[in-house]
Amino acid sequence: MHTIIRPAVREDLARITAIYSHHVLHGSASFELEAPTLEDMTERWDAVLKQGFPYLVICSDQGPLGYAYANHFRTRPAYRFSLENSIYMDAAMRGKGLGSALLQRLMADCEDLGARQMIAVIGDSANVASIALHARCGFRFAGVLRASGWKHGRWLDTVLMQASLGAGDLSPGCALG
Repeated sequence: MHTIIRPAVREDLARITAIYSHHVLHGSASFELEAPTLEDMTERWDAVLKQGFPYLVICSDQGPLGYAYANHFRTRPAYRFSLENSIYMDAAMRGKGLGSALLQRLMADCEDLGARQMIAVIGDSANVASIALHARCGFRFAGVLRASGWKHGRWLDTVLMQASLGAGDLSPGCALG
């Protein structure tokens, strides 16, 4: 299957909303309990772009198969070189290597912006697919917040993973100011 990775455009948002809604309603990667509307997702997409951060899709001829974006890890100024990533794939596309390609591109785009650390905040310690995806892309385990969410009638952990971008902490920050 031929795929491309490109910046998401407004026309992608209905498909992005459908992909994310599936994860919200049927999975534990997101701690949201109700699927957001297309209007909600459009506002979120706009907010990411207004910050100057990448919001990407991986597409085939049939349209988006998954999406990923970066945003502030925290908004306090000292965190300005650390970004949090979000990545969601169509359930039928998992295990095909597309998520790795998408996450690697997101990391490269964030490095180009001057980001030095990328943080993955992964819902559910049983989410082995996401943990493995991040590990394949160079993330290392940074911690677990035990029983930090309640969804689908059970407690869920939050797994934190981290990857250095570019020079990481080996030189002072010089962008994203």
